[in-house]
Amino acid sequence: MDNEKELSPQESLQIIESMISKAKNQFAENGHLYLLWGWLVFICGLAQFFLLHVFHYQYYYIVWFSTWIAVIYQVWYLRKKIKQQRVRTYADGVIGYVWLAFIIMAFLIGFITGQTTGQEKNLVVTPAILAVYGMPAFLSGIILRFKPLILGGIGCWVLALGASFVSYDFQLLFIPGAMLVAWIVPGYLMRAKFKSQQS
Repeated sequence: MDNEKELSPQESLQIIESMISKAKNQFAENGHLYLLWGWLVFICGLAQFFLLHVFHYQYYYIVWFSTWIAVIYQVWYLRKKIKQQRVRTYADGVIGYVWLAFIIMAFLIGFITGQTTGQEKNLVVTPAILAVYGMPAFLSGIILRFKPLILGGIGCWVLALGASFVSYDFQLLFIPGAMLVAWIVPGYLMRAKFKSQQS
């Protein structure tokens, strides 16, 4: 006699529904890249400010070349992650395109502002960059249903508005502030949520 209990159609349906629900609620983002870029841009923003105002170094912008190392690392990290991923969700694909749009916009703003000259250029470049920083955080938060990212994106936009009312010299301090609210704090909260689900 078979000791295994046969499931009724209703019980089978309940098990399937609970598995689908669990998969939907599984939070796959560990916050690693948010923290990497958040801390890197935070440090570069502060370093640029000090090189310009404390050391009066002519090539204060040189700190941003360190981001190319992070770009190379990110490409390697994402390729490794995609290979290890058993299932690629629709949300993963959409978030990838959100960040691709962010990179394109950042390069375009850098190029366009590089073509302009004078004080007007200095006054608009930082608020424009801050506005762009808010876009991937906000949209990723919507897609992942993760409120800290949504609030972080809004925080970037508020800082972009605020930066437009101060001189260029002090606009640079708004960049580390934006990184804290949009990428670093949400990154740590993501990591905590991911770890709690893994355990």
